[in-house]
Amino acid sequence: MTQGINQSRRNLFSRRKTNVIRPPWSKPEQAFTDNCTRCDKCITACDTQIIKRGEGGFPEIDFSNDECTFCKQCVEVCPEPVFDTTLAQPWTYAASIKDNCLTAKGVWCQSCKDACEPRAISFSMAVGQVPKPVIDIDACTGCGACVSPCPADAVTLMPTE
Repeated sequence: MTQGINQSRRNLFSRRKTNVIRPPWSKPEQAFTDNCTRCDKCITACDTQIIKRGEGGFPEIDFSNDECTFCKQCVEVCPEPVFDTTLAQPWTYAASIKDNCLTAKGVWCQSCKDACEPRAISFSMAVGQVPKPVIDIDACTGCGACVSPCPADAVTLMPTE
């Protein structure tokens, strides 16, 4: 007699975390985790040290201290087929402002805008209110430069697709 597989228990052993950002030019999650040997070469090659050993030992991006410069050193040092440099963009992430932004509390802060080199973050003015951040998704590269300067931890990167 064959018993059915309990998918909810099986998901306990899944290698996928939904909110993980893999290094730029990474192949889709399944192909990445199937081929990555967790050798840490990409971690040591990263100039800005934003690639960290994540869940299951797989490399993931942590913008808490710096940004991605898209230098491709992680790609060049990796011996495994986990990257796709034919992609038009290194990844499909863009900045997003959470509800705990200081501007929502009436505090004048533009630290995210000051850190944004591509000028993807602007602030909309309103009479009697502090300016509110507005993100130009088309201009945002997803580099994460705006994440660590935010004093309220209100900036995150979200998939654009």
